[in-house]
Amino acid sequence: MSLTLVIQSPRLDSQELRELAALAGASSFSLSTPESARLEQVDPASHDAISACCQALGYDFAFVDSQLKLADFGLLVSDMDSTLITIECIDEIADMQGIKAQVAAITERSMRGELDFSASLRERVALLAGLPETALEKVYSERLQLSPGAETLLAACKEHAIRFMLVSGGFTFFTERLKQQLGLDYAYANQLEVVNGKLTGRVVGEIVDAAAKQRLLIEKRTELGLRPEQVIAMGDGANDLMMLGEAGVGVAYRAKPVVQAKADVAINVMGLDGVARLFA
Repeated sequence: MSLTLVIQSPRLDSQELRELAALAGASSFSLSTPESARLEQVDPASHDAISACCQALGYDFAFVDSQLKLADFGLLVSDMDSTLITIECIDEIADMQGIKAQVAAITERSMRGELDFSASLRERVALLAGLPETALEKVYSERLQLSPGAETLLAACKEHAIRFMLVSGGFTFFTERLKQQLGLDYAYANQLEVVNGKLTGRVVGEIVDAAAKQRLLIEKRTELGLRPEQVIAMGDGANDLMMLGEAGVGVAYRAKPVVQAKADVAINVMGLDGVARLFA
């Protein structure tokens, strides 16, 4: 299999690209866009050296199959919080209770893989008991923003008939609104219990944890008749690792160290549009 090294950055320097090409043993390189370069027929043994060099330069990099095009994929599965969107919704909801720091600390440890996800979610949700449901709408309308490049990636998926599935350890209140707003194909998340217009501090039904994310990817992949290599998955937290492992290409997006270490591709500098540019 011939490999292409994709280098991405808002600022690419031609001399630095030549040095990377030499380091990777590339046969040639070209700028496919002002923010993306493709180095052809590279040596996979150069991975660690390329990684160290790109980290020092502030470049994103990925070794990809030279033959792969975006149109070869049929499904993209994405986490929501800190991936498709910039915030952790539960932390912002907690801010309405004046306990953001307390909840955010638990979220951070959970995303790093230091806490059991389901237990930590229940612990955090319990702290929200009594909050009016209107606080969720306030978070959606005032604080929720798409990650940079999200709309470009979504447009590319639509152009190439790639189904887009949102799978979140967050809440259906947000995933369903994003599904409608963005025209997503599928969305799965946890349901907060609401009684008399207030959160009870409980989650209804099975929690969407790491195993559930993996299972949902497999089920949708099977339903669509796709092979594993026709699926891209992207996420940022430890609860995304099983899902990323089931995909042909697992993308760590501005992710925790444990995720970056195990994913096929790490994007730290570019936005989500960088995912589409991997397979130009």
